[in-house]
Amino acid sequence: MSETGLDKKVVNEILEALREAYPEAKCELTHSSPFELLVATILSAQTTDKKVNQVTEALFKKYKNPYDFLTLTQYELEEVIREIGLYRNKAKNILQMCSQLIEKHNGEVPFTMDELVGLAGVGRKTANVVLSNAFGVPAIAVDTHVFRVSNRIGLASSNNVEATEAQLMKNIPRDSWSEAHHLLIWHGRRTCDARKPKCDACTVAQYCRYLNK
Repeated sequence: MSETGLDKKVVNEILEALREAYPEAKCELTHSSPFELLVATILSAQTTDKKVNQVTEALFKKYKNPYDFLTLTQYELEEVIREIGLYRNKAKNILQMCSQLIEKHNGEVPFTMDELVGLAGVGRKTANVVLSNAFGVPAIAVDTHVFRVSNRIGLASSNNVEATEAQLMKNIPRDSWSEAHHLLIWHGRRTCDARKPKCDACTVAQYCRYLNK
């Protein structure tokens, strides 16, 4: 039995059901480099991926690396990303992060957790997204969807993000971490809504604590 009361067989059944429901599950932030993914992920906090992609489509055509971004003043970057929530703070963090990449990492995005979380505006969630999607490192980024869905269906049982991440890493096979991250996000966006979950259409309803409580 796992820490959350699920054995490996049940975990595998849940993952397989989600795989069948979302065979195309993947990162939905548009990017063509680790740097673009890092910027897009910073921008995505409390903002939809769709909105981020609309903004970065034009942004990344002109500004492709830290050196390009540092030709912008904070106000100029704010104007470009104004449609995104918390745009002032995000602009400040992105420019500081670009300076750090140049000063400490030769302008390249690092690929360790410790180095990534040392960058401005980068927490564990953002670092895990970059590690997983840019560098192929097994990781589970716990955003609002992963947190909600995993605790509802019993893959985790916690009221905080860090404990949820630790439980998911324990309960899910390491070679499925990155895949599970995407599956849980897609399920959260398409079925397991925060306020009005589509329980009748849910492929893992039989395991759901939220539905069966």
